Amino acid sequence: MEGELRRAAFGDLLAPPAVLLAAPDSARSRLLAAIVSGAQGRYAAAATWLGELGRGADPVLAALALTTLASHRRQLGGHAAALRLDARALRLASGAGGGEDPDGLDGRGAFVDALLGLAADNLGTGRLSAARRLLAAAAPLASGWRARVRTGWVTAEIELASGRPEAAGAPAEAALELATAASACRHVIKSQLVLAAALIAAGAPARAEELVSAALAEAEKFELRSLAWPGALLAGQLWPSASRYRFRVDAVLHAVLLRSDAEGRILARESAWVPV
Repeated sequence: MEGELRRAAFGDLLAPPAVLLAAPDSARSRLLAAIVSGAQGRYAAAATWLGELGRGADPVLAALALTTLASHRRQLGGHAAALRLDARALRLASGAGGGEDPDGLDGRGAFVDALLGLAADNLGTGRLSAARRLLAAAAPLASGWRARVRTGWVTAEIELASGRPEAAGAPAEAALELATAASACRHVIKSQLVLAAALIAAGAPARAEELVSAALAEAEKFELRSLAWPGALLAGQLWPSASRYRFRVDAVLHAVLLRSDAEGRILARESAWVPV
């Protein structure tokens, strides 16, 4: 079970059988199932597993669960709520040992995840200087493919928020290359969207159109709702006369909120980032 869930979370199995997510049989499998469920916008199911794991005795799994839950809160616009979770994860992961994991589900990976999460949290709450400091602390430690991809995303997002789209392209491009080399389909889609946003901001819409079209098609095909609505938002920027993208954002977010826990729904409705 864990191998298939790992493929769904970090590899090429974008449409895992529902039975695979129904009853994960170990703590690590529950973490992987929560990651996959979050990608599908099934935040309530994910929060149940992650809350339990975040209170567990294993500091590495607890930290990974907290950073995963934080990422789901950020996806719903709850950057301040995510910051508290990432801060707890950083404390747990500090000094954590254990072996190495190919996808970063280890002590070092949890520590880097928390630093990058805190950088994204600070970015979302307007603290650009703090975001840059946290990114600078994380980047030298990001040795695995997943950490390096996420470093590229956060770097590009910080540059975009700083009004430097020309500096956002290279890290976004590197993230896409790394995700593609790792055959990490979900990370490829997110990387395509981050790079497309950089290209749009830099005034280069032609390639952005190709990237958004490809990413949105995959996200829709495999019901990756956490990526489908940001993809539709970008499509609405590229093709503003196509009202179907605005309707699609509304429809996907409606489906996401129906599958969210109460805190997630509140965060989305109060957020300036989520067009609810």
